[in-house]
Amino acid sequence: MTILQPLTSAVQTLPPNAHPLRRTPGLLALHAAARNREASHAEFVTAARRIMRLLLEESLAYLRYEDRLVTTPTGFPFPGTTLVQPELFAVSVPRAGDALEAELRDICPGTRFGKILIQRDTVTKLPRMFYQKLPEQIAGHQVLLLDPMMATAGTAGLAIQVLQDAGVAEEDVVLVNVLTCPSALEKLYERHPRVQVVTSYVDDTLTDEAFMRPGIGDFGDRFYGTTQ
Repeated sequence: MTILQPLTSAVQTLPPNAHPLRRTPGLLALHAAARNREASHAEFVTAARRIMRLLLEESLAYLRYEDRLVTTPTGFPFPGTTLVQPELFAVSVPRAGDALEAELRDICPGTRFGKILIQRDTVTKLPRMFYQKLPEQIAGHQVLLLDPMMATAGTAGLAIQVLQDAGVAEEDVVLVNVLTCPSALEKLYERHPRVQVVTSYVDDTLTDEAFMRPGIGDFGDRFYGTTQ
């Protein structure tokens, strides 16, 4: 029998609009495979894609739904639901966010995508925005913000501000995140308390170099095979 370690107190005291995936043995196995420094490129990509599929399906659950009654092939009614918003909008933060975008395209082919290119200065650790291109009519809609790594919340906070400036309400942003830490969540909610965050895992802390611990490495480099 596998005995799971209890959640840390930091995870247990998350605000109600922060939603980590349940730490099942299956999820821990995927994280162990992805975080292993000896993992091959193919092994990392396979584990990461499976984590992202779980994460995206969970994130879709935090959009708004309404009742939908359908009839099954056997002629019986089934009381289900359907999205209130007919079009799904998502915005990725390249380069790591593009990995989530590819998985979401498979799950929801009709999604309308935008891009917000933000890079963190390696010295100051502060985010800088270089480019944005958002779908038309994004204002007033719910949006999935695809940003796999949130160590300091600087990038995510700037991306959320860009969406707000475009007419997206703070409470209509669902941040889809592979890995974060308590201090990043604290900083994010200081500025944007109504954002929904769905993450696959909350790490323990940050190092002095602002890397998450235990961490996963550079997600984009490992996913796209640009590390040595």
